[in-house]
Amino acid sequence: MLTNLHVKNLALIEEADINFENGLNIITGETGAGKSIVLGSVNIALGGKASSDIIRKGCDYALTELIFHVEDEDKLNALREFDIEDLEDKDVIISRKIMPNRSQIKVNGVTTTASQVRQIASLLIDIHGQHDNQLLLKESTHLDIIDLFGEDKIMPVKRKLKSEYLKYLEIKRQLQEMDIDEEEKRRRISFLEYEINEITGAELTDGEDDELEARFRRMNNSQKILSDISSASRMLSQGEENAQNFVGIAERCVANAAVYDETLSDVADTLSSVADLISEAVRVISDYADKCEYDEADYKYVTDRLDLINSFKLKYAKTIPGILDYCSTKQVELDEILRFDEKTNALKNTLDESCKILEKLCCELSDLRKEAAKDFCASVSNSLSELNFLNTEFDALFEKTDRYSANGFDEMHFMISMNVGEDLKPLAKVASGGELSRIMLAIKTCIAGKDKTDTLIFDEIDAGISGKTAQKVAEKLSQISRNCQVICITHLIQIAAMADSHFVIEKNVVDDSTVTTISDINNQDIIKELARLLGGSTITDTSLQNAKEMKNLAQEYKDNLQ
Repeated sequence: MLTNLHVKNLALIEEADINFENGLNIITGETGAGKSIVLGSVNIALGGKASSDIIRKGCDYALTELIFHVEDEDKLNALREFDIEDLEDKDVIISRKIMPNRSQIKVNGVTTTASQVRQIASLLIDIHGQHDNQLLLKESTHLDIIDLFGEDKIMPVKRKLKSEYLKYLEIKRQLQEMDIDEEEKRRRISFLEYEINEITGAELTDGEDDELEARFRRMNNSQKILSDISSASRMLSQGEENAQNFVGIAERCVANAAVYDETLSDVADTLSSVADLISEAVRVISDYADKCEYDEADYKYVTDRLDLINSFKLKYAKTIPGILDYCSTKQVELDEILRFDEKTNALKNTLDESCKILEKLCCELSDLRKEAAKDFCASVSNSLSELNFLNTEFDALFEKTDRYSANGFDEMHFMISMNVGEDLKPLAKVASGGELSRIMLAIKTCIAGKDKTDTLIFDEIDAGISGKTAQKVAEKLSQISRNCQVICITHLIQIAAMADSHFVIEKNVVDDSTVTTISDINNQDIIKELARLLGGSTITDTSLQNAKEMKNLAQEYKDNLQ
């Protein structure tokens, strides 16, 4: 529930704290005192629109802060999904600081967005104002109300329906993608076959391009290679002055010296190894020179093969493995097209089966809704009679659409007859603004606790009513407050007398500045405020007595509700 509202530098409010309680919290005050600021400050904290004009004159910023206490574990788990920190004490603190050029919203000290705060708020509070009455005129919301009322039976079926509907959409998407004409299909088959045959006909092997490029480099530089290895051969073994002869002489000289000094034996062995290495190098160079010659046909094969592979790299992929993967992918696509009719028929059969499942689930959902609507309309009719709607009929008219959706195939709107003998007509065409307020209150009574909202705020619920009807509305608000916290802004004594907690908003001039204050009242102050609502600015003994009597009668009614 909402335990505290703190407001600072907002419009006419310097600073105010309201500690709300369980049950029915009533806010009253003179017209123009600033009752709307209370509701406005709550809306601002919860991500509503706010401009810098709301900052109190002479101040740098405005601040509004809400503290909610949450006991329900399921709701706490839902809040944790928003990454809200510090929920150990089960408090959620939402604050918004408004500055001239920007505003900042925090949840438990962590900055967040207005959009996310609105989602969090939907779990914690339901603010009902004149705008919400107008929602009843939108027939698209009527079905949601029935689903909420009968959610225990309805929601499991809706979840199954949503899952099946997503499958249905995926099947339709696949069919639409396959919806190509025969000429396009033939062109695609021809193109795929050409690409596949071209790649497979080339008989590419991984690494072939590297090997061919190495051969091409050798062939293209063969004259330079032969020249270089011929020079090396001459220096190593040809003529009298060559490396092989010099090393041989050196080896013999060191061997002779080693006869007199054995420490030179290792050097002699090393020179012997060098002589062997030179001999091996000479042999390899000679063999290479013998094999280095090639014919024009071999050169043409290498260049043509490289040209082919490089053209494939430009068309299909940058590597031979990539080209082969491309070919495999196109082979799969070709196989699918060749099996087009088979696959299309299979998908159509699957779609037919999905439609049958959807039809069954939609029918099941519709039956559950009609069953819930029957109980709901009876409950609303009973609540309306308690709200001084006499001889009123309330019903729900269902129509079946010709399409499936995740919400079934139902369209539904509420019907009402205000007088005996009158036909039922759509709610939007019959009810006035004041009547809509009471109808919405009756609906809220019927779904109280279903939407799992701990706090309800009513603004202008008393618009256009008085007398006996006002008393009925007061009693209904008191009933709702037994199940959840209710905060109501009112100017009617009948509603105010039902308060479990009563707050008064006053506007005064302090030091040449207008200031709005909010304070909780009790005992005699409550009686005086009720007398003011009853008799205006002049409070007489009679009005005080009447106020006291109304408070006592309200208390008796609440005691009987226990």
